[in-house]
Amino acid sequence: MRSNIYIGSKRRLSIIALGLIIFLFTTGIAHAQTVDGNKYQLTLAEAIRFAKSQNKLVQVATLEESAAKEDRKDAYNAALPAITANGSYQRFSQLTLFTDGLSHSTTGPRKPSANGAALGIDALFNIYSGGKQRALQDEQQSRVHLARLNTLDQSGSIALQTAHQYLELVRLNDLQKLILDQLNRAQTRLNNINSLYKNQKVTKSDVLRAEVVLSNVQLSLQENENDLTITNRKLDVLLNIPDSVRIAPVDSAGMPKPAIDSLLPFIESAGVTAYSVQKIKENIELQKARVKGVESSNKPSIGFYTAYGLNYPNYLFFPPVNQAYAIGFVGLKAQYSISSLYHNKSKVAAAKLRERELEVQQQANNDNVRTEASSYYIKYTEALTRIAVNERSVEQAQVNYRIVNTKYLNQLSLLTDLLDADNLYQESRFNMIRAQTNALNIYYNILYISGNL
Repeated sequence: MRSNIYIGSKRRLSIIALGLIIFLFTTGIAHAQTVDGNKYQLTLAEAIRFAKSQNKLVQVATLEESAAKEDRKDAYNAALPAITANGSYQRFSQLTLFTDGLSHSTTGPRKPSANGAALGIDALFNIYSGGKQRALQDEQQSRVHLARLNTLDQSGSIALQTAHQYLELVRLNDLQKLILDQLNRAQTRLNNINSLYKNQKVTKSDVLRAEVVLSNVQLSLQENENDLTITNRKLDVLLNIPDSVRIAPVDSAGMPKPAIDSLLPFIESAGVTAYSVQKIKENIELQKARVKGVESSNKPSIGFYTAYGLNYPNYLFFPPVNQAYAIGFVGLKAQYSISSLYHNKSKVAAAKLRERELEVQQQANNDNVRTEASSYYIKYTEALTRIAVNERSVEQAQVNYRIVNTKYLNQLSLLTDLLDADNLYQESRFNMIRAQTNALNIYYNILYISGNL
């Protein structure tokens, strides 16, 4: 039994992995490829594209959009005539007649027949109902637009989360390389210090401190590996693939950054194209349709109706005749609810107030979106400047480390100076990677808030 379960789960894993490979090739991916077993190479653009099509939350939003479209069809179908077919048959018992109270009775057959039957069809077509039908159609149309915007918003949100997790994976991968490089320096430094200690040029404290530093670097390496595993699993969830699949980022933190001028169109249009702005605008249209629907109750309604049927026996004459007859009619039906003048007054007022509420909310939301977009633009400019500054810092820290390392080996500086120089060099490279990934994170935030992700 356990072996069957294991084989089944392994088969499902293979199918999902195969699906991932097929997707990568069918979407024209040039770089994506299997590195080993369950490890795959993906660019950032490929990861975003895959998440937007496969993520479960995006699928939920797509299903809701399909359901809204069906509701819209139902609203339009409601304008079609309501047609009903009906039929009945009755078999009557003997007719009992009472006289003088209930003390005397006589029994006889029902006339003209003990049987009764009817078969007919009727139809009702709404000609005018004060605009209620049109308002319902407009409301459902707005709901479809809202569902579509929700799908786009959910897709953009998942794309943004995917970009953040991918860039975090990139950052951790680059940090892994830097920590391994630091580990190599710490091991080499310990070997050199041991040699100096054997030649009685340094004290035992230098050896012990170098060992402690090496242990700390080893611990940092293990911590970074754990963070890599956690981030990879988060990315797997966003891509809707098994946790065992390892993603190897093709892009690095040093990938090209968009020019600052290229972001201006996104910033300027954010007040119109942002998903939240579009949704509030569509909500206003939805509320307008609701107002029209409520107001329609104050107007008369006119309908065309018709019926045709076959009946037995014939009760159109007196006495009834033992025969079947067929008859039909056409007509117009008009009605007006006088009570709507006072029953509907508060409903209309409430609906209009909610419309006004949404308009004010739209203004507030537009202000927030423009402010947030401008803030991201400013931070992106700052991030590009920070990258340029960190590039110089890395070069200077590297030169400083080499100088101090040479001095220490020649016993012209203390171990503390060497460790400080090493930490400065490592920190400057960490800051460089962080600045590069932060800039890209801000860029994707700008794309999302402007409705372009």
